[in-house]
Amino acid sequence: MDRRKIFELFDEYKNYTDERVKNGIEKNRKGDAFIKVTDKDGNPLKNVKIEVKQLNHEFKYGANIFMLDELETEEKNEKYKEYFKKAFNMATLPFYWNDLEPKQGQTRYEKNSKKIYRRPAPDLCIDFCQQNGIEPREHALAYEHFFPEWLAAADITKVKKAYEKRCAEIAERYADKIKTIEVTNETFWDNGITALYDEPDFIEYCFKTARKHFPHNQLVINEWPCVWDCPGRGTDQYYAQIERALLKGAEIDAIGLQYHMFFKAEEEYKLTRKAYNPRHLYKMMDNYARLGKALQITEITIPCYTDSAEDEEIQAEIIKKLYPIWFSHESVDQIIYWNVVDGYAAFAKQGDMSAGENYYRGGLIRFDLTPKPAYYAIVDMFEKKWRTNTQVNTNENGSAYFRGFYGEYEITISDEKQTVERRIKLKKNGTNEFILEV
Repeated sequence: MDRRKIFELFDEYKNYTDERVKNGIEKNRKGDAFIKVTDKDGNPLKNVKIEVKQLNHEFKYGANIFMLDELETEEKNEKYKEYFKKAFNMATLPFYWNDLEPKQGQTRYEKNSKKIYRRPAPDLCIDFCQQNGIEPREHALAYEHFFPEWLAAADITKVKKAYEKRCAEIAERYADKIKTIEVTNETFWDNGITALYDEPDFIEYCFKTARKHFPHNQLVINEWPCVWDCPGRGTDQYYAQIERALLKGAEIDAIGLQYHMFFKAEEEYKLTRKAYNPRHLYKMMDNYARLGKALQITEITIPCYTDSAEDEEIQAEIIKKLYPIWFSHESVDQIIYWNVVDGYAAFAKQGDMSAGENYYRGGLIRFDLTPKPAYYAIVDMFEKKWRTNTQVNTNENGSAYFRGFYGEYEITISDEKQTVERRIKLKKNGTNEFILEV
């Protein structure tokens, strides 16, 4: 079968999607900036030229950073860092409990901690993020499928005590550095590691404990199955789980919606009829938005089944169709791709292109650290297409106006006497009125 047949619903609903994307981006991702330029005495300066250059986005877009300093050579590590900081303003950090505390009381927070594959130490990741203007994101406090084995035989009281200690330690070190705290992740596994997983209030307990230690952070629930393949109603399994947790007092601030297209090539068409249907994607997001929480597209894998130019172009085209849909939706505040580089996925050895997630070649960059078209597609959207750079002039009252994407701007003010630079932040929930003195 011609693989391009997967685009048929994108093509069928193109006019609908184009209109909703255009209107959604204009309404939800852009705002009005009102600028007044004055001298030091407060007198307005008329006919002054203002160059407006957007420096970054308020909206968060990123990937996991699990391969930071994990590659085989220093050259590959440096390329990884360069590509990452060029493409993203958010990074998902690995806080898997079994690898962060493999032995009870022996944690791996520090930069010089013993290396574990795909699990760079949090301090190392934080340093990289701070140096490059990238916001870190925690994944995940209570991912029960990765609770440590030393808790497997413990009774519930001991498990809860250990979880409380874990929350306290992470909060003390990172609560002021990491805004987004993912609390629970993938809770539809048949079996867990500890007895706590079988408790009916597992989610509520995990969130209530997390809130005690992270009173000012954004707490997130995250899920993979039962997300995009449901009808889009209040009876959907994940929706009902969240609603129940909210009713029982869990303070959930954001809803994580994973988007892994882990399908074999021969099953791709059949199994993506909902996930590659823009009307259904909007319906699902509209449904979850009724819960009144932010939505986050947390883990994206788009398959690239071979290294052929055609497959790589199809991967990029899928991304170019999906990202505007997510970016345009009012409730979405983060879009996070998953593995950046082919050949380094979970449950596979380094460089194994035949096992686990690597079977789908779902990275944005090839194993040899050369970018695919998919990588450039993301960069072009956020660095070029969704970027505001313009020029305006003050009027007789020293006032000027522009409309732009929410984010930080460099403002260059010039007249015949001087040129000065100022910074402003155009915020989604701000007044966005700026008096710039020169």
